[in-house]
Amino acid sequence: QRERFKAEEGFSLTYLPFIARALSDALREFPHLNASVGDDELVVHSRINLAIAVDLDFNGLLAPVVHDVDGKRLRAIAREVRDLADRAHAKKLVPDDLAGGTFTITNAGSYGTMMQFPVINQPQVAILSTDGVSRKPVVVNDEFGNESIAIHSVGILAMAWDHRAIDGAYAAAFLNRMRQI
Repeated sequence: QRERFKAEEGFSLTYLPFIARALSDALREFPHLNASVGDDELVVHSRINLAIAVDLDFNGLLAPVVHDVDGKRLRAIAREVRDLADRAHAKKLVPDDLAGGTFTITNAGSYGTMMQFPVINQPQVAILSTDGVSRKPVVVNDEFGNESIAIHSVGILAMAWDHRAIDGAYAAAFLNRMRQI
């Protein structure tokens, strides 16, 4: 499957498009995270425009935007994320590529980090950090409810949020829903 995707698309499929797809689905159920803080008001956005932080070789970050991510299939998200990152590194982004983000993902997973605490991309109300995915032993249940140990790919999703917009219970429920998706 991985080899076929790479042969067809010209790049490897990572976890990021899967996370972006799950995030967009969960944001539909938890719309107060797809929002901005305005003058004494919370502006909940109808469109989900996902900004993806891109490191520019330790010379700063840009967060180009996948517009209307919730209307895109996984392969389209993967293509667009790759295109935006490539153009960011080549300094070929245009202003529209950086405008209109309603939620941001920062992805330090390639560095193998365990958990980061990112800074919210204002005026947005939250940012999700995806850290390194590695193989770990986990408890699994079979169809009869019996527990056993299996090896699975495991990663941490960490989120910072603005308490003016939501409380911890809402944020935890959102992250749980993302995990389920």
